[in-house]
Amino acid sequence: MTPSIVPTVKFNDGNAIPIFGLGTWKSKPGEVDQAVKDAIDIGYRHIDGAHVYGNEKEIGNAIAAKIEEGIVKREDLYIVSKLWHTFHNPELVEKGCRRSLEDLGLEYLDLYLIHHPVGFVESDELIPTDANGALMYSNVDYVDTWLAMEKLVTSGLVKSIGISNFNHLQIERILSVATIVPVTNQVECHPYLSQKRLGDWMVDRNITLTAYSPLGSPDRPTVKPDDPDLLADPRLLPLAEKYNKTPAQILLRYHIERGFIVVAKSVSKERLRQNFEIFDFKISPEDMKTLMSFENNLRYFKMEIFGVDHQDYPFKAEF
Repeated sequence: MTPSIVPTVKFNDGNAIPIFGLGTWKSKPGEVDQAVKDAIDIGYRHIDGAHVYGNEKEIGNAIAAKIEEGIVKREDLYIVSKLWHTFHNPELVEKGCRRSLEDLGLEYLDLYLIHHPVGFVESDELIPTDANGALMYSNVDYVDTWLAMEKLVTSGLVKSIGISNFNHLQIERILSVATIVPVTNQVECHPYLSQKRLGDWMVDRNITLTAYSPLGSPDRPTVKPDDPDLLADPRLLPLAEKYNKTPAQILLRYHIERGFIVVAKSVSKERLRQNFEIFDFKISPEDMKTLMSFENNLRYFKMEIFGVDHQDYPFKAEF
């Protein structure tokens, strides 16, 4: 059995999560199966997925194969999924969770997140639209969705629950009624979007930050030719040379130094291995200040397609 060297972060509910995990967004069917197998062999134990990614069945097959081989046991793995917008109705939350569990071939999830505060009407379509092509929103309050998420914990389907893409005002509303406090908020985070204000605010409330797209997601579908390329930032290269690491390894370690959980996607075995090699060095406080100085409030994922005109669109708030 290959031991994992990844440190863990303790949540406010007492459960612990590996601080570094494998992201699976954009990992295509036919690729993600082998990527998950390779990642587990390398030492990854935290796998981050979602219903909307459309690949949970393959992820489940890969997990089952590695358990069958004796490489890991189920309890060695930390599996994350997310409730999609079309399941926001409290009566549908358990259905959404069970859909992911069935696809993954698992009896429980370690962590389940509300993927986004904006809800859509119940639909077999991931993005339901009317005859005019307009998004069909649900009128469900995400606070009510959260209260239904709490029942997943009490029923044993999920060990921990959290949120994703929520601003601090939305989290405050959840905290005003919650009997189970969110353990984490998964948001876009990298040196161009440091999330310092949100991160500090959440630390004060014992909520962790999980960073997605830590490398700037250069293969994102919405990439534009004139978008700044974080990995190619000339200020990053001297740091990579100083620590004898790749720019990607510096960017991943940046989150570890801040105590943030971070997930990074790759389907290349060599890249998976490189991404994992971030626990044998530390970035000095001075160099962390340099990385923090990259901040320019650049959000690569504005998610305008998911309801910029909706009252619950999260990115209009200051943080």
